[in-house]
This record gives sequence, C-alpha cells and structure tokens, in this order.
Amino acid sequence: MEKLVLGKTTIINLINRFYEIQKGEILLDGINIKDINLRSLRKNIGIILQDPFIFARSIRDNIALNENLSDAAIIETLKLSSAESFITSLPNGIDEIAHERGSSFSAGQKQLIAFARIFAHNPSIFILDEATANIDTKTEELIQYSIDKISKNNTSIFIAHRLSTIVNVDKIIVLNNGEILKQGSHTELMSNSDGYYYKLYNAYYKNLVA
Repeated sequence: MEKLVLGKTTIINLINRFYEIQKGEILLDGINIKDINLRSLRKNIGIILQDPFIFARSIRDNIALNENLSDAAIIETLKLSSAESFITSLPNGIDEIAHERGSSFSAGQKQLIAFARIFAHNPSIFILDEATANIDTKTEELIQYSIDKISKNNTSIFIAHRLSTIVNVDKIIVLNNGEILKQGSHTELMSNSDGYYYKLYNAYYKNLVA
C-alpha cells in the first residue's frame, strides 16, 4: 500500500486546484473538484494566511476587493471580525491608507483585516493557515472569537501548530513528516496517552506554562 505523503502547502494548493491532483480525488459535497468550474471553486474558498497580504490602498478597498460594498456592510464585517475598535481609532477610519504590504499595521491587526475581508465575501469554505501563529495572546482571543463565528455556518479547515485553535473542531488530522498519523476529535485523540497528539498537546501546554 502506498503511503500518502503531503504537507500543508500541498493541501491548500490541491484544494484550490493551483495544480491538479495526480492520484486520488478531493470531493466537495460529493462532487470531484475537477468537475467544478475553476472560477466558481476559488470564489467559494477563502484563505487567511499566516501573513495576509494587505494592499497599499484604503482599509475599505482591502476589505471590498473591488466589490460594491456599502459603508454599513464594511462596518458590519469589522464588528464580526473584532476589527472595529482598532479601525475606528485610525485617523481616517476605513479610509485609512495602508502602507505597502500592510507595514503600518501589526501582525494581529493585519489578521483582523483579513478576517473582515473573509466575512465580507462569505465563501462556503474557510482555510486558516497558521492564522494565529505570529500574534499576541490578546489578539488571539479576538481572532478565536471570529473563528468561532466562522465555524458555525461554514466549512472551516484550520492548519495550526498552536493547538488552542483546533481543540473544538469536529475532526483533527494529525500530520507528521508528510504522513497522516491519526484522525479524530480532540477527546478521541487525547484518550491515547501513548499517541503522538497526546504528547504534542501536553508538550504545547507545558511550554506555555514555562
């Protein structure tokens, strides 16, 4: 039997069909993604990366992305993403111009803008790639609140080393060196005290305490 060897970048690229699958298949609602119109597929997938791209344009433009969104709609997405407080504190609010690649904002603030962008376009599938990796604890709490909202009505895929992000998900897939070791809920995986996830989880929280 062949081993399935893959990494997080490969998973994201395959789901978005940045390159085509050579073996096996990925199904969305039972439909092979090869049979889904490429534009439609990507329009229904929203990705938040570890370092989201912020354009050197206004906050409004960074959220709307050429869609005709009203100020009220943009403010609503800022509320949903917990970004309203810091955006409204800016001299020009949603009309504040970001520096190139968002250098005028902290890592956490860029993440909150990225969440507002996702909420504004409401794709069917959310992919969060290490979305809380480089942020402080306070901002992580805000982002976790946004993540909880996202997960209520949409399919969400979290790629994370920070395990606090994933303990409440329906299914955790444990990858190590490109191989799937285990699958299950947090409770199921923690029931095996000799398992890789159990050891990883305990090491993670011991490190936090230290």
